Amino acid sequence: METNRQKKIGGVLQKDLVDILQGEIRKNGISNLIISVSKVTVTTDLSVATVHLSIFPQEKAKETLAAIKTNSVLIKHDLSQRVRLQLRKVPNLTFFIDDSLDYIEKIDNALASKENPIENRDLLERRRKF
Repeated sequence: METNRQKKIGGVLQKDLVDILQGEIRKNGISNLIISVSKVTVTTDLSVATVHLSIFPQEKAKETLAAIKTNSVLIKHDLSQRVRLQLRKVPNLTFFIDDSLDYIEKIDNALASKENPIENRDLLERRRKF
């Protein structure tokens, strides 16, 4: 259960991380790449922040995540300059790819196919896990 403080700090970090990452993309002249911060969760002791990123196009996701992880010290420094009046200590950042949109797309494709369990109830028996 996240406390209100954790939620507020996560929201502040999320907003500033979006600005930092999008600013770096614009500054380096990288086109055809979108990075969004879908969620930031902070541990109870406020020492570690888990950052979930959505990267489009999906083909560039692994190499972009690797580049972000190698530059995490610089990102943390930029973040500390932005939140220095709100936080005494900036949490360590760990980055992950958020694959929830891929999961939603798979569900949509399954519902659009001819094996839709909602329309064909006979498929439910086949899909049941024992």
